[in-house]
Amino acid sequence: MHHWRSRPPVPGLGGLGQAPLHPPGRQRTLAHVTATSDLQRGRTAFEHSDWPEAYGRLSAADRDEPLGPEDLEALATTAHLTGRTDVCVDVWTRGHQEYLKRGDNERAAGCAYWLAFTLVNRGEFALAGGWVGRGVALLDAGAGECVQRGSFLLLTGIQALMQGEPERALAMIAQAQDVADRFHDPDLTVLTLLAHGQTLIELGETDEGVELMDQAMVAVTAGDVSASVAGLVYCAVISACQDLFDLRRAQQWTAALTHWCDAQPGLVPYTGQCLVHRAEIMQLHGAWPDATEAAQAACERFELAADPVSAGAAHYVAGEVERLRGNHDLAERAYREASRRGHDPQPGVALLRLAQGRPDVAATTIRRVVDETADPLRRPRLLAAQVDIMLAVDDVSAARAAADELAGTAHDHGSPMLRAIAARRSGAVLLAEAEPRAALAELRTAWTDWQDLGVPHEAARARELIGMACRAVGDEDAALMELDAARWTFEQLGAEPDLARVDALARPAEPDPAGGLTAREAEVLGLVATGATNRAIAADLVLSDKTVARHVSNIFTKIGVSSRAAATAYAYEHDLM
Repeated sequence: MHHWRSRPPVPGLGGLGQAPLHPPGRQRTLAHVTATSDLQRGRTAFEHSDWPEAYGRLSAADRDEPLGPEDLEALATTAHLTGRTDVCVDVWTRGHQEYLKRGDNERAAGCAYWLAFTLVNRGEFALAGGWVGRGVALLDAGAGECVQRGSFLLLTGIQALMQGEPERALAMIAQAQDVADRFHDPDLTVLTLLAHGQTLIELGETDEGVELMDQAMVAVTAGDVSASVAGLVYCAVISACQDLFDLRRAQQWTAALTHWCDAQPGLVPYTGQCLVHRAEIMQLHGAWPDATEAAQAACERFELAADPVSAGAAHYVAGEVERLRGNHDLAERAYREASRRGHDPQPGVALLRLAQGRPDVAATTIRRVVDETADPLRRPRLLAAQVDIMLAVDDVSAARAAADELAGTAHDHGSPMLRAIAARRSGAVLLAEAEPRAALAELRTAWTDWQDLGVPHEAARARELIGMACRAVGDEDAALMELDAARWTFEQLGAEPDLARVDALARPAEPDPAGGLTAREAEVLGLVATGATNRAIAADLVLSDKTVARHVSNIFTKIGVSSRAAATAYAYEHDLM
């Protein structure tokens, strides 16, 4: 790689590099002195990571006298790091052409690599492929073994991974790692570690993949790599941690990324992603005003970096916070903004429809989204929302199917966060199936895990369900205690919809003339009294035969009868038909 050791990313120049017209005599000498001064100051600023100063000085020097290719590489890098996406690609192209004039195929191929890498990140795969072909051809035409060969192998592997060919990607990345080791190039070494880890995760070898990403992060936090590579690796690793529900790692690396960004005040790329990651973690930890502020700041940074597409993730976080607060109009607006920028607004929109009192719309939407989604990293969040929505529309069998799949994924995965998500849903389904004691075990697991992770809203939701389960087993005192604890947390967070719901649940239960039967049990008893069989009741209420049998058994116990005939008489006596 070039001696400046930095990764570029994005495009265009516009006027830079045109040959200046120097007036004769002393004015030409002064211009030359000024250009030399700007160049030296630009180089110094670059070495000190003062990207705005470096860009300004190098640009000024280039206007006075076209820069050589080594300094063009620095200018391209500073253009990227200061968010000048209309400059970066053109400057890399100029550097490539200057090296060709010198007959330096290796360095010309290096510029071609960074151009291709930049274009891949922008989604311009055809043009990127052209630069890969040109770079490889240059190396084959006369260059020996060099770092650039490893760079193109890495890029080829990344393209294979993006095209859904992880096995082929792994082979290319392994070859690139050999080159990086042979030439002791830190940037290529870290990028291959990252790509190798991503590929292993794609192949289901999660622990091994995360271990490689940790190795990459050690090099990044130690300052062993260039700024562009560091920013790329930070954001990629944090995103992977969030996909894997590894909240603790995501939090640790986000704190490190925040420190790294703060140390470079003029940095534009990566700062938006950093703010999105911070907003997501703040939301989980209950700092909702701070999360909203970070999401808004992220949108501004993405606009500054001319990257409106990435702003979709920031709008989605803002929508989630407003939904939890009960600000439905603001949530709706944020989800729409996310969607316009290409960020899928689900399951947030489906849950918003449920909160708006449109459960049938929510159910239709979440069924469609789950059916369309095969990505194993995305399904858990969708399944969790599906359980909540299906229970709200009283489709217990669908909720059970989603909860079972979620529990299986959590068991295979081993993440505490995913285990907590699955346990709360399993507990909620068991409660709906009239199995409160079994539900309590799952719900207490969920509450403990959420407490350990420091996620107060989810912990309070678990306590609310624990209260309902305690009530179902007849322990009203414990139920009110749990509901009060949940209410306190909801009040602290400003979770108005949750607060209203738990206030209604916490009201002392009035004497029940139906023998303490739940609404569902009274409904089942009414159908028993019509002479319906368990199977017929199950079909009518969209429940499983096993669930209906449990309900019937619980009903007999509560009203003190031992036959369907006696239960029928009880139903008539208490007007439960």
